[in-house]
Amino acid sequence: MNTMTLWDLTGWEFAALAFAALLVGFSKTAVSGANTVSLAVFAAVLPARASTGVLLPILIAGDVLAVLTYRRHAHWPTLWRLFPAVAAGVAVGTVFLVWADDGIVRTSIGAILLLMAGVTVWRRRRADAEEEPDGVVTRAGRIKARSYGVLGGFTTMVANAGGPVMSLYLLSAGFRKLGFLGTSAFFFLIVNTSKLPFSAGLGLIDADSLLLDAALVLFVVPGAFLGKWAVTRINQRLFEHLVIAATVAGGLQLLLR
Repeated sequence: MNTMTLWDLTGWEFAALAFAALLVGFSKTAVSGANTVSLAVFAAVLPARASTGVLLPILIAGDVLAVLTYRRHAHWPTLWRLFPAVAAGVAVGTVFLVWADDGIVRTSIGAILLLMAGVTVWRRRRADAEEEPDGVVTRAGRIKARSYGVLGGFTTMVANAGGPVMSLYLLSAGFRKLGFLGTSAFFFLIVNTSKLPFSAGLGLIDADSLLLDAALVLFVVPGAFLGKWAVTRINQRLFEHLVIAATVAGGLQLLLR
């Protein structure tokens, strides 16, 4: 794999990656989608394709902490609706990674994120969120879940960028703050763990990347505690605005980089 080892990094480069790892922990327990900044930092410090393999175990560490924090708030009917479509998206993303270069990947995902952010804002202006998510029980809701599931699986496989996609889906389905965080925590723990053999098979994870992960994963923990502290101080409206803003920022940085 074309990557730098832990010993090749300068002090400033390691500090940037450590900050990005801390932000992963924060995003997993507070504002899902905010770790698009982490994607940009990892891709700036490390070779773009290799950065996805280094980042994946760090994301899984954040997922574990998020599950431990919000496990009682997960909405499993939504998860079961999503998983088959996500599996299809991961398979398509794996094939896509075999031939697509970094530029095509970045442009495609950035455009998708911005489009869906616009659709979500439009939908949220038309109707307030319901107290309980019920969008998956209608035919239109099932189609939406499958569409977002395929896109989420695709984007999470090719660039670890599934967070904004699923954040927009959960907002559009009417999830409140804790249900949103609990459902997304289990979703990404299961999906990211399932990606490990695909990433290893593509050569994105190896001994060097795991050594770097071991040094960075410690920074995920304080980020997760900071997120848990912050989320109790963020009201629902601000929470939704922050998620959408993080998605737009992620889409723009992918398109403009």
